[in-house]
Amino acid sequence: MNLHHTDVRPLATAAAGAPSAAVKQRTLSAIEGVRQLPPRLPAPAPAKRTGRVLRRRAGRFVPVACLAAAAFLAGLAAWQYEQSEQSAQRARQAYERLDAVSGLLAAPDARAAHGRAANGALMTVVASGLRNEAFLTAADLPAPAPGKTYQLWLDIDGGMRPAGFINGDGTVPIHGGPATASAVGLTVEPAGGSSRPTTDPLLLMALPV
Repeated sequence: MNLHHTDVRPLATAAAGAPSAAVKQRTLSAIEGVRQLPPRLPAPAPAKRTGRVLRRRAGRFVPVACLAAAAFLAGLAAWQYEQSEQSAQRARQAYERLDAVSGLLAAPDARAAHGRAANGALMTVVASGLRNEAFLTAADLPAPAPGKTYQLWLDIDGGMRPAGFINGDGTVPIHGGPATASAVGLTVEPAGGSSRPTTDPLLLMALPV
């Protein structure tokens, strides 16, 4: 069998030759008219699945947020209620004390006495034997030391009996039947008071009854 060998060098040379100017122009014109593809981006998750994931995640937090908000509002309302109740109670006490003092001052036998305590505080006592009532008003009374309180006493038949407390400027009733007492005293006692004086009196003033 005879094989005919063909020399491929002329073909290779022809393939490697430079293109003509007309071919080059047509190629460039064709490239300019080709629409470019958009950049490749990761495919987005399906909208339904994304929505379900967001709702599922949000669903875990919504009850917690609602509970936290409800607890905060409940605590705030309780604090406001407590504050308003305390303020209302203080106001009621102040009005009741004012009414009591006004009634005492209106008594026909009401008398006042003034004195100065050893710590410099000014004291005024208004008393009525007919009403068996007395009030003490303090001014410039220093705050008691921590764990201490100012205690009032009535001198009845030579014995000192507890008659209440005062811890700052203001007016307080003198308890214990002032119509039967001859004097009112003031001492510094442990917080909560004592059954009998444990310190020398800062004040011992005759009752004006």
